[in-house]
Amino acid sequence: MSDRRSRRLGWAAAVVAVAAVVLLAYWSFPEREENTEAGFGPAVALLSRGDDDTESYARVFGPREFSFPADHGPHNDYKAEWWYFTGNLDDSDGRRFGYELTFFRFAMRSRPVPSGSAWRSHQLYMAHFALTDVENDRFRSFERFSRAALGLAGARADRLHVWLYDWSASAIGSAAFPLTLHAAADGIAIDFTLNSGKPMVLHGQAGFSRKSKEAGQASYYYSFTRLPTAGTIRIDGRAYQVRGNSWMDREWSTSALSKEQAGWDWFALQLSDGRDLMFYRLRRKDGTVDPYSAGTLVNADGTALPLRHDAVLIRERREWRSPRTGALYPVEWLLSLPEYGIELVVKPLMSDQELDVAFKYWEGAVRVRGTSKGEPVSGRGYAELTGYVRSTDEGD
Repeated sequence: MSDRRSRRLGWAAAVVAVAAVVLLAYWSFPEREENTEAGFGPAVALLSRGDDDTESYARVFGPREFSFPADHGPHNDYKAEWWYFTGNLDDSDGRRFGYELTFFRFAMRSRPVPSGSAWRSHQLYMAHFALTDVENDRFRSFERFSRAALGLAGARADRLHVWLYDWSASAIGSAAFPLTLHAAADGIAIDFTLNSGKPMVLHGQAGFSRKSKEAGQASYYYSFTRLPTAGTIRIDGRAYQVRGNSWMDREWSTSALSKEQAGWDWFALQLSDGRDLMFYRLRRKDGTVDPYSAGTLVNADGTALPLRHDAVLIRERREWRSPRTGALYPVEWLLSLPEYGIELVVKPLMSDQELDVAFKYWEGAVRVRGTSKGEPVSGRGYAELTGYVRSTDEGD
């Protein structure tokens, strides 16, 4: 390829990325004053109400039959969805790392505009990549945008494969796993292979996850809660061979959250006794916990037990204030599941795991210590905190 053509393609990709950022900012906040007041993360803003065209998208009204591999792929008639990967890994010397690689798809309109242009697409992809390097007390985060045009970003329906430029999550064969993850930015890179450790879990009512009492404010939600992972982390030219476990979340919807909800605190914990715990606490703007908070306790054999909002009691034990946004995040919790005799103290590997991206939120690796029916239990996992950043702190 000639240098001149290379420069043209590089310039074209830059134009697409910049245009996507502008379109996302415009489209994501049709009621800007209301939706940015709580400093929503991208998923929160795009799953909140406020889009006058919501009714023309597909909506989540009740349980459905899942079909794979198609449901690993895009659901372009819904407004938003994501493929979420997080994990805790160690090298042979015990050096600890956490990672996040997430792909978001956002529909910019409910129906495509007829056009002969290969550049036109009404689907926008965004990806986040973050690495927690515990030994160096360093957290790095990166973000990319692209329209789903010219092969720059997209997802396939015939197998699990989603990408944005050269960041990707891709099944090696026709089954979902083994699956490879790749991302690289500014001297940081990951190359992992994920294998299945437990069956897929359908959250809520057979994958139908209600977020509010109002019809249509729900999502389709499933997870792979324990994925044995191995591969390489590269940091500034040095390679680390690592092993551990990952977690994959898949969710799609059009309007999952109500106007009264400010954000969520989400936990994905892998315990030493073989059980996994997912729980999301939906926070209302009046400071109360929404009764549509929910979760799932996954036994070692893969059987899943749904959890109502009052099955998990959460007490915050410590807070951390971001020097960038001024947001005050809870960063240590006591999680109690009285029905199951479980008491867990959840602490971050680092306090500062706030993603420095267009829409700020906290997502980071955590460690777990506690008891289950009086017996010691430990674990690892991830927590995500959205809706804590005020609009004035984001420079609006």
